[in-house]
Amino acid sequence: MILHARWQGHHHSSKPVLVWLHGFLGSAADWQEVQQSFGDWPLLSIDLPGHGGSAAQSVSGFDELCQRLNATLQAHQVDRYWLIGYSLGGRVAMYYATRAASAGLLGMVIEAAHPGLSAVSERLTRQRDDRRWVDRFSAQPLRLTLAQWYAQPLFAELSARQRQQLIEARAASYAPALASMLSVTSLSQQPDLLPELQQFRLPFHYLCGEWDHKFQQLARQKSLPLSTIAAAGHNSHRANPAAFSWQLARILRSNHDLS
Repeated sequence: MILHARWQGHHHSSKPVLVWLHGFLGSAADWQEVQQSFGDWPLLSIDLPGHGGSAAQSVSGFDELCQRLNATLQAHQVDRYWLIGYSLGGRVAMYYATRAASAGLLGMVIEAAHPGLSAVSERLTRQRDDRRWVDRFSAQPLRLTLAQWYAQPLFAELSARQRQQLIEARAASYAPALASMLSVTSLSQQPDLLPELQQFRLPFHYLCGEWDHKFQQLARQKSLPLSTIAAAGHNSHRANPAAFSWQLARILRSNHDLS
């Protein structure tokens, strides 16, 4: 089974494919503003299970998800590619790149994604927290759960209008599918990928909004290759697509021999 995906940009370019993985609650469409700056690249935007065009799909965990991702790339004849992933999509990208990637991966750009928890106590705490969210997505009206989700400190920079826009954009999602995906891809279920990332031999770049203090601190603690996006919080590609596009273009140019 393959994931729903959409081609954009210059499909027949000789450049490698930019493969885009969205965050939890999102879809492939979330990248559209940034992708406007990469029209001369082949772009493959993928909907993760439980989201967008893949809403009817479910997986048992990261390994099965990576199998679907491999099958999707193979079905679309992607043989040279970069991974670009935000939040959940970034965690999927890091897992896939270090443990399951097909031949042809040239590098990855990760936006505000956690490489994994190392302490058992942290895992247990996260498991309890995510279990509460799974229960909310399973039992409550989706709009209520979305309002609670975007009220978290991680999204503190959002205005009331921006929160409402996100709620409206996500309100048509299928809540049980979101609950299932959150359960099996919880950070508590993800291994600590930092040791493997430290040995990763391909280009690896980490982007984070200047107001996203939590993930900036995480990146510095873990010695991740951090670049910041001005005037942006946790979702920097949505808050400041121009600055995000500039940073991504800079990264791709600096690795032109791999392009």
